[in-house]
Amino acid sequence: MNLAEQGSAFAAFWQERHLCTLSTARPGGPPHVVPVGATLDLEAGVARVITSGTSAKARLIAAAAASDAGGGASVALCQVDGRRWSTLEGRAVVRTEPAEVADAERRYTARYKPPRRNPARVVIEIRVTRVLGNV
Repeated sequence: MNLAEQGSAFAAFWQERHLCTLSTARPGGPPHVVPVGATLDLEAGVARVITSGTSAKARLIAAAAASDAGGGASVALCQVDGRRWSTLEGRAVVRTEPAEVADAERRYTARYKPPRRNPARVVIEIRVTRVLGNV
């Protein structure tokens, strides 16, 4: 998906410092919604969330992605600022490669602040398939 086609207001909204929520599915279907910091690569159509590999969100995504034959877990990433909001739906996987983690940490630092040190850090990589919102 070419997210650059969403326009400059959309791009600016995803560069501003906002807390997001990540929604995943627990076994059996109930939602698991947690606050996260996220970054968006418009050109690649990929959102990234850094987290500990032991977190519930990382475990849920890894398990769902493994059972989906590599397609990834279905997730929604949302951010809100008053009347402006945006939800990115997509397929998520967990990346553990040091280069991928370092890249995601650089992107996180640019949008938020340097993350605390975490040797168990992984990256949730979301390939965006649908955009909803009012930006």
